[in-house]
Amino acid sequence: MTEYGRGRGPEPWHPEDPLYGDQGWTGHQTQQGQVPYGGAPQQEFPQEPQYQQQYPPQQQYQQYPEHQQQYPQEPQYQQGQYAQQQYEQGQYPQDPQGQYPQQAQQQYEQQQAYAQQQAQQQAYAQQQAQPQPQPVYDSQGWDTGQVQYASAVQTGPYAGVDPYTQQPVTGYPGEAPDHYSTEDAYAPPQPPGRRHLEPEPVEEEEEPESGLLTAGGGRDGDDDGDGDEPGDGRRGGRKGGSPKKRSGMACLVAAVVIIGVVGGGGYYGYNYIKARFSSAEDFAGEGTGEIVEVEIPKGSGLMQMGLILKKAGVVASGQAFADAAAKLPPGKAIQAGVYPLRKKMSAASAVEVMSDPTKLNVITVTEGMRNTAVYAAIDKKLGQQEGTTAETAKREVKNLGLPAWANNNPKLIDPLEGFLYPARYDLSKDSTPDSLLKQMVKNASDKYAELGIEGKAKELGLENPLQVVTVASLVNAEGKNHDDFRKMAEVVYNRLKKTNDITNQKLQFDSTYNYVKNQSEINFNLKEAQAFDHPYNTHFVRGLPTGPINNPGLDALTATLSPDHGGWMFFVSVDGTTTTFTKTYEEHTKLANEFQERQKQKNGG
Repeated sequence: MTEYGRGRGPEPWHPEDPLYGDQGWTGHQTQQGQVPYGGAPQQEFPQEPQYQQQYPPQQQYQQYPEHQQQYPQEPQYQQGQYAQQQYEQGQYPQDPQGQYPQQAQQQYEQQQAYAQQQAQQQAYAQQQAQPQPQPVYDSQGWDTGQVQYASAVQTGPYAGVDPYTQQPVTGYPGEAPDHYSTEDAYAPPQPPGRRHLEPEPVEEEEEPESGLLTAGGGRDGDDDGDGDEPGDGRRGGRKGGSPKKRSGMACLVAAVVIIGVVGGGGYYGYNYIKARFSSAEDFAGEGTGEIVEVEIPKGSGLMQMGLILKKAGVVASGQAFADAAAKLPPGKAIQAGVYPLRKKMSAASAVEVMSDPTKLNVITVTEGMRNTAVYAAIDKKLGQQEGTTAETAKREVKNLGLPAWANNNPKLIDPLEGFLYPARYDLSKDSTPDSLLKQMVKNASDKYAELGIEGKAKELGLENPLQVVTVASLVNAEGKNHDDFRKMAEVVYNRLKKTNDITNQKLQFDSTYNYVKNQSEINFNLKEAQAFDHPYNTHFVRGLPTGPINNPGLDALTATLSPDHGGWMFFVSVDGTTTTFTKTYEEHTKLANEFQERQKQKNGG
């Protein structure tokens, strides 16, 4: 016997062979005698010649006796029959160990199995001869539930038997059991069109028993009734077990959650609609008599400012302040700083006060501002008696943090001149003249160290860092802008040169004479200025004044460290706003005379 076919051997077709029987739609081997597809008779097919050669001649002789003459007996089968007779009579020779050869034993067992198969086929043929109820099928081959009886037609002992399938042999070694004919049989497989997958039952966990609300309207503890009766509160489709009980605590928690969600959503929704479509809360009027100081940090936005004011009790809401401040014209932005404001002010009143720079509780030191003006501003802002800050500066000069190179000349009018750095200084209730002066001196010292003026003094031909600050103060006093500052620094350095035989190393700056006189006059008596003997008066002395004449700003400082190098020696202000620079005295004299003529005409002289 070959792997998947019949060979030329005497063995019958084994039921466990993969190609045994018919492969139906179930994918299992169809056993002989079973009617597929719900009882429909199995269709018979005539045997093709090529299949006749696959069966052993001996088997064909037995199934079809009337055709035995067509197939002559082959020698090997005759020999097998002779061996069987010898085996039954006990005459078959044994091997040396006293056992029959294995091949003869297998042939004998096969002959016995075949005899049993023939007996079963004859019994089946007799049963088919009796009238049998036949089910009625529709056009698609499915059982309609009706039964009809048909007379059996005896056509032969093997009628209705598929000659190409082999009947199962009871007790055949290795035969697979029939799982559909016993009492505990599995349900027969359904056709593909009638297969319905049933969902797996879901096991529901019962909740703890409670005496509160239940699904059936009673208490959970009432379990006397049969759960299978109608109306017991069981959900349709549930099989077995007691009905699922609802926990009263779970219902309560769910209700609380729903109320919280709805309530919270309504609250936030109301606030959103109110903020979006209604006007912000606001006070009326200019506020009460109580004054508070409010500090606005740098970089604050309008809403942040409003929230700071609301926290201080100045405005009713930050949104009202932001809305009022947004209406300010361009260029009037509210600056950072400290503002003295009243409590319970309207947003518009607060914006009006804060948009006025003079209302800021600050002191602003401008570029080129003299110390005398700074002292007076501090006294005014802090409510001090006039001269208080100047006295403090004179008394505490060594304790205010000046660098070591700053106070080295006893002829200085004010050692702090040039060290009150130009900036805005916010005031608070804790501000004092001493604290403000220390802060200003620190800012100046830090800036000078950052610019490195101490190391650049020698590069510029100056004796010490204090002279660098002094040149910067002259540049800031005489110039109008950064371009003027650089040209003005060039004029200073050229006039300080020893080779200067035009002015004989005199600077002749009017700003120095005005500093000594504590004035800011353009028209003054030049001859008087040239005759006034004072170390700060450059119309009288050669070189630089003893010390700075104001507090120079950053532009003047950087211009002093990087002059123009244009060879300028003279300058004159033609119209009071524009400065003209020249290299020769003749050009300067011409421009100076034109200036004097305009001044006479202006004064009516």
